[in-house]
Amino acid sequence: MTISVPLRIIDLHDDGFHPLVEITLFGKTFIMVLDTGASKTAFDQTTLTEANETMNILASEKLSTGLGTNTMESFTATVSDMYIGELAIAEFEAAVLDLSTINIAYSQMGYPKVLGVLGGDILMKYKAVIDYGKGLLKLKTGAVNRKRTFHVLK
Repeated sequence: MTISVPLRIIDLHDDGFHPLVEITLFGKTFIMVLDTGASKTAFDQTTLTEANETMNILASEKLSTGLGTNTMESFTATVSDMYIGELAIAEFEAAVLDLSTINIAYSQMGYPKVLGVLGGDILMKYKAVIDYGKGLLKLKTGAVNRKRTFHVLK
């Protein structure tokens, strides 16, 4: 079964576009950036802690890459009560990072604060299809997580 969730496509003032999606976590509604370039879903540490003070956030030995640096301190959290639309997302481990620079930039452009980025881990697992024209994110329920083989073109 496929569910469709509306996207809000925001204009980054001549610097591209970001699709935003509403999610529910801890029974509260949040906005996340849909990021096909992020291998893993990541939450902003401050926003996550404010949303749930009892959330168990663990230090990670990995340093995060991307977001303009490869030395960002990283944490993880196990998330078990997240919904995208009516789709309950199975328990998963998310990265927890300092994403304050994203929220500062969004605020300066008049956009809402985001909880984080919805990454390739969730998008792949639920076979996401992003329709920019219609402003929709389509996800398949009961999706099977298959390994895929890719060939590098030379």
